Amino acid sequence: MSKKVLFIATVLRGHVLVFHLPYMKWFQEQGYEVHLCTRNDTGAVVESVPYCDRYFDLPFERSPISPNNRVVYKQLKAIIDEGNYDLIHCNTPVGGMLGRLCARDARKRGTKVVYTAHGFHFFSGAPIKNWLLFYPAERFLSRYTDLLITINREDDKHAQRFHARKSAMVNGVGVDLSRFEAEVDRDEVKAKLGIPSDEFIVINVGEHISRKNHETALRVMQELPAVHLLFCGVGEKEDELKKLAIDLGIEERTHFLGFRRDVPELLKASDVFFFPSLQEGLPVSQMEAMAAGLPCVVSNVRGNADLIQQGVGGMLRSARDASGFAEDIALLLGNPAMREEMSKYNQNEIQKYSLDEVRKQLAALYLELLGKEGA
Repeated sequence: MSKKVLFIATVLRGHVLVFHLPYMKWFQEQGYEVHLCTRNDTGAVVESVPYCDRYFDLPFERSPISPNNRVVYKQLKAIIDEGNYDLIHCNTPVGGMLGRLCARDARKRGTKVVYTAHGFHFFSGAPIKNWLLFYPAERFLSRYTDLLITINREDDKHAQRFHARKSAMVNGVGVDLSRFEAEVDRDEVKAKLGIPSDEFIVINVGEHISRKNHETALRVMQELPAVHLLFCGVGEKEDELKKLAIDLGIEERTHFLGFRRDVPELLKASDVFFFPSLQEGLPVSQMEAMAAGLPCVVSNVRGNADLIQQGVGGMLRSARDASGFAEDIALLLGNPAMREEMSKYNQNEIQKYSLDEVRKQLAALYLELLGKEGA
């Protein structure tokens, strides 16, 4: 009988294709047949997924109480009951909830169940409703978990008090550092963007959604003349943010670049990475900025603060402290030696978060769980 593993996540483009392909590849290299359950959010017909032997397109919804998820539960349970999987790796809150509930019988037959919390929805400073809904749910579901993986210190402390057979913290999802090795002609990048070569660039990478707190980034730019802000990303708040930039009189210095495939080049042409988000797990965009050698001015929230020490690799502030952020950015832009020192520190620090390192960490956990030796 062939060895089989099942990956579960809510969405394909927004999660699986971004985070999980290296680990699906690892299982194929170990001789496993890899199956995947997720919703196709690409907007196109998907006939195959890299490193996936069988793909199930299920209509997952992000809301745990959506009626569609009742349909998904029935479909997913049938897949798991018939699949005879050696290991099931669940991701995302809804994928983790449905996957673990559907796998209860399979666990009794020996299937190992892994859940990666990419950032619990309850956290220091979260709304009370998050604690009332998600904390008891995650605590309850942990009893159906053989391995609970977290990616930041705050979540790890909670996980240690839950009921999973084992909990472990890993260094995120892994950053492909090879993408940041090439030299970049900064003046050429600026010219393509219509930015004068002698003016500074502050960059932000992330979806245009409420928790990324782009409004504060715009208000900070109002206090920094002759500084350009690059927004890389798309999302539901984009039109609202463009209007705010006009209202603040900074539309000519605010560049909404949309989804970009040249983020490494844009980062390396910038001077400061600015990320005032309200909530994070362990942000890939911040890790990529560190890999590109940027000092990081970020909100002092879970995940961000795991990566940046105050005054060492960047600056930490309260998420809505626009004046404080402006002071920090102005200080860095006026001090090339400080930026260079932080750049070197961040490029060295990010090595432990590389794709190779995280892959080793996860491989060791997989092998331990499956009762095999080696890493």
